Amino acid sequence: MNRFGIIASAAVVSLFLAGCGNTRAEDKSSTKAKNEAPASTQKKEEVSQNAALVNGKPITMANYELGIDQLNRQMAMSGQKPDDKEMPALKQKVLDNLIGRELLRQEAAKRGLTVDDAEVNAQLEAYKQHSPTGDFSEVLKHMNMTEAALKDHIASQLAVKKLVDEDLASKIVVTPEEAKKFYDENQNMFKTPEMVRASHILVGVDKGATAEQKAQALEKIKGIQKRLQNGEDFAAVAKEVSDCPSKNQGGDLNFFSKGQMVPPFEKAAFSMKVGDTSDIVETEFGYHIIKLTDKKPEGTVSFDEAKPRIEQHLKAQKVAEEMSKYIDSLKAKAKIEILVKS
Repeated sequence: MNRFGIIASAAVVSLFLAGCGNTRAEDKSSTKAKNEAPASTQKKEEVSQNAALVNGKPITMANYELGIDQLNRQMAMSGQKPDDKEMPALKQKVLDNLIGRELLRQEAAKRGLTVDDAEVNAQLEAYKQHSPTGDFSEVLKHMNMTEAALKDHIASQLAVKKLVDEDLASKIVVTPEEAKKFYDENQNMFKTPEMVRASHILVGVDKGATAEQKAQALEKIKGIQKRLQNGEDFAAVAKEVSDCPSKNQGGDLNFFSKGQMVPPFEKAAFSMKVGDTSDIVETEFGYHIIKLTDKKPEGTVSFDEAKPRIEQHLKAQKVAEEMSKYIDSLKAKAKIEILVKS
């Protein structure tokens, strides 16, 4: 895919979140003033405040500008920066996406597709749990939204999903032959690296620790090592004394491949046999004792294992292709006024 194609496809990703902000109800006094203003004045205000009208429903300049801002951030994160010649087409893509979403929203409402409060609240809780800062009020502030406005937005998006599921997704089939063809032609996607599973016990040492503090930590890990050598259960000891959060799982770190752990830890783990317990290993985090519990050699995920994910991927691709045609059919029946210059 060429550079422009990569950038343009990023605009599609912003379809869901673009326009989440500035959805608060319009102030009544402002509405009254507009109603009393001359028609020419109202038209100027409409053009300045809205990027487009879709069957009379506005796509606000605030939402349009937010969509462009989100696109710019996505591109910056991927190390891309469009030049001045590309920006008009990208802005048009953002506006087209907003128009498409509004048409889908209107069609869902027309069809009477609604969602109940339980569905909305479940999605809202999922957002809260994945809040990057842990403080969801800060996320709402950044989005310039109230929680009630976000719930309205979620309800609208879930109704659109029902529309897409009914009219598109439910009618799309991925055949076994298509899935197998994808698997055969994309073998690199299904390669798995060598992996090991290990548990560990950590006696933490701060970066600024003194020589005396390091010596105390070393003595502590040596004492733990003796307990293990005397036959105490590794998981039980880890739960009791480890300074790593993995202590709650008896020190278990699950499977990991090379490059996921700090070098001294990785070197020790990958050189061990299943069932072995290491000597004391020093890393930037402190002193560790490692127990290797399982190993997986480098390999390839079988077709049977990969098939569900392949089918999901191919179905999503087909839905995206059909979505474009579906939105075009809605546009053909709609009255769309573009008010902004790209």
